Amino acid sequence: MYELKVITNFSAAHQLKEFEGACEELHGHNWKIEVYVTSDTLNEAGVTIDFRTLKKHVKAVVGTLDHKFLNDLEPFRNQNPSSENIAKYVAEQLALSLQAPEIKVSRVTAWESEDACATYYP
Repeated sequence: MYELKVITNFSAAHQLKEFEGACEELHGHNWKIEVYVTSDTLNEAGVTIDFRTLKKHVKAVVGTLDHKFLNDLEPFRNQNPSSENIAKYVAEQLALSLQAPEIKVSRVTAWESEDACATYYP
């Protein structure tokens, strides 16, 4: 089994509804997103997937969140745009984007600060 990781960032605002505390107010974060993909095989070039290709797909997904008010986006209209739900959204959208059955998104971690993150395992 091979596992690759790429890291990207985005900035956005959100509110956590029905949350007691300061996070219920409008605020923003500079999220760091770690994406891990796995494969049992390598391609003819001896790689799981070209890092440039993987980064392109990740950038496209994260670009839908960057500099947005997350609560207004369709995926978060009926659920809080928490770090947990952001990690899940990125994982699911990336899996759809890759369309490569041999490559699986194994986990996505969304860091909302230097010392707080949530990881989603599909």
